[in-house]
Amino acid sequence: MPTASPKNPPAARTAAASIDDTPATGRRTEVRESGVHGKGVYARRPLRTGDTVLEYKGEIITWKEALRRHPHDPAQPNHTFYFHLDDGHVIDGKHLGNSAKWINHSCAPNLEAEQDGDRVFLKALRDIAPGEELFFDYGLVIDCRITPTLKKEYACWCGAPECRGTMLAIKRLKARG
Repeated sequence: MPTASPKNPPAARTAAASIDDTPATGRRTEVRESGVHGKGVYARRPLRTGDTVLEYKGEIITWKEALRRHPHDPAQPNHTFYFHLDDGHVIDGKHLGNSAKWINHSCAPNLEAEQDGDRVFLKALRDIAPGEELFFDYGLVIDCRITPTLKKEYACWCGAPECRGTMLAIKRLKARG
């Protein structure tokens, strides 16, 4: 079965130091049960457009190692805590990860991922109220033909009006003119 992720990169590295909540600002987020899927991450205080909310932390590994570890849960073979890096490495949030691994997917996200070297920061796309669940668009890439069956295996449950029905990145066809 195909898995969503990157190409085979070089050797593994360990995660860098990250941003953290400080005693002065208090915790910005909390993990609790989600109405979308499993656990989710919620804002505890107002977040403003452009705020860096969390860093996606975990062990930085090669794609080869990610394949060796896959699946994290045999009962849910398409569920991982992997985050693909542009250089082909993977952040494995299951190992050395933080609460960012619990952020669910939405086709109408309120966060976006921004990579800086081998670090990934999740930034607010708009103002977010306390109690609001945090989401980013996973946009999973699969190296094979995307079939209706594959779309169902990576089903989206976000419920957004613009939901594409899958967590997979779907290529848009250019209009012919």
